Amino acid sequence: MPARRAPVTTAPTAPARAGRREWMALGVLMLPVLLVSIDNTVLSFAIPQIAAALSPTAAQQLWFVDIYTLVLASLLVTMGTLGDRVGRRRLLLLGAAGFGLASLFAAFASTPEELIAARALKGLFGATLMPSTLSLLRNVFLDHGQRRLAIAIWASAFSAGTALGPMVGGLMLEHFWWGSVFLLNVPLLAVLLVVGPRLLPESRRAGAGRIDLLSVVLSVGAMLPFVYGIKGLTTGGVSVAAVGALALGAVVGAVFVHRQLRATDPLLDVRLFTVRVFSASVVANLMSVFALSGLLFLVSQHLQLVVGLDPIAAGLRLMPGALAAVVMGLIAVALARVAPIRLLIPAGLALSTAGYLVGTTLTASDGGGVVVAAFVLVGAGVGLAETLTNDAILASVPPERAGAASGISETAYELGATLGVATLGGVLSGVYRAGVDVPSQVPDAAAASAGETLGGAVAAAAELPARYADLLLESAREAFTTAAVGTAWIGATVTFAAAVVVAIALRSHREEPDDGAAAQTAPDLVTAPRA
Repeated sequence: MPARRAPVTTAPTAPARAGRREWMALGVLMLPVLLVSIDNTVLSFAIPQIAAALSPTAAQQLWFVDIYTLVLASLLVTMGTLGDRVGRRRLLLLGAAGFGLASLFAAFASTPEELIAARALKGLFGATLMPSTLSLLRNVFLDHGQRRLAIAIWASAFSAGTALGPMVGGLMLEHFWWGSVFLLNVPLLAVLLVVGPRLLPESRRAGAGRIDLLSVVLSVGAMLPFVYGIKGLTTGGVSVAAVGALALGAVVGAVFVHRQLRATDPLLDVRLFTVRVFSASVVANLMSVFALSGLLFLVSQHLQLVVGLDPIAAGLRLMPGALAAVVMGLIAVALARVAPIRLLIPAGLALSTAGYLVGTTLTASDGGGVVVAAFVLVGAGVGLAETLTNDAILASVPPERAGAASGISETAYELGATLGVATLGGVLSGVYRAGVDVPSQVPDAAAASAGETLGGAVAAAAELPARYADLLLESAREAFTTAAVGTAWIGATVTFAAAVVVAIALRSHREEPDDGAAAQTAPDLVTAPRA
């Protein structure tokens, strides 16, 4: 009887490692991230000048800010999936061109309606940028260790843009007209459009079918009212319109999910959420941004309205936190070589918890030391968690689904930012209103404003005699500090609970080694070579 042959085994082929060209491509992919993060922060500084120039109503002024986020968050998932089908580089470049033209439209808008329309267009084209950059990064960096480092560097552009936005915006507004803040995007976009086609490979999902337009409509129909409802709760409290919008979004979302589960080629593969590491990473991504945005809403008011700093000085106080996010994001790459993400991602959320616990020691007389320490800890936690969650989200799905996964990741980012302000901002406002004591000598209109917000109290005090102004400001600042401490306790509780939930969800996750020894899925179909 002939001897049985042992089965032939083939060692897994290590994925190709990135070279100089790929790292140059990373620099190109950072440009959209940088411009979007700067664009998100400079507008708030330009609102007073815009109001003086265009004379908008209160509702129009609110829409200047809100329309961008509403359109952006509603289209991120759709645009991520669209990039998988039509080509990620193509969608990125089209979006960059459109974003630049919309920026020019905004800069030279002559009416409130024109500016609102321009901001809506920026949201539309902005939705093409972020998923495209992250999914292209997935297909440029095939080696897991290199990809994790690339994501850390890519994510650092968020923190850099957030930190630079207030200072650059303040300098522009000091020397130029309000429209100049929208022109900051144009040079970066020009570089992207010139260099991008040469350095970025085109990739798309092989064999993708036609786009299901009804699914697109359902996706937007679910996200738009949902985000609108959250923003309504943030600015106006519980109302029929806000609750109704949330209910409508939930119903349409259920119809969307049902259609995706029945489709042979769904717009969004909702079964991705059955992958535990994917869903846990999305939750951690959302909660990291929740922590950052909620704390930023709190401390920016404390620094400007309690400490009395101007916006640029307040921005400088927050710079250490932004730097901590960048540094910890890069350190995360080294930590991931010696510790599993099932420990590191919850540790990032725990750092945010520690930051909020520091925030519970805030006093009205604090000159900013507590704020800086709290923001550094939360920034470090976000840097650690965001780097690893983005990497885990991309690594847990096939490359042909990279755009859809990136869209979900970016949607979690936007929803986290909105929920952070809605939840923690709502607690802050509610406790402040319950605690402020407005002197009876304050006129009714000013008293109503002072009883609502600390900003309203500061504005009312400027119109009062010194004696009553001091009484009002002392009461308002003490009430705000009490509210801030209570909000910090809520933030600590929520982030700690999130850390526990994510740790439980990831407890059985086992990672492939970073050295490329494990077999990895082949990259997507390359539809056009780099020039």
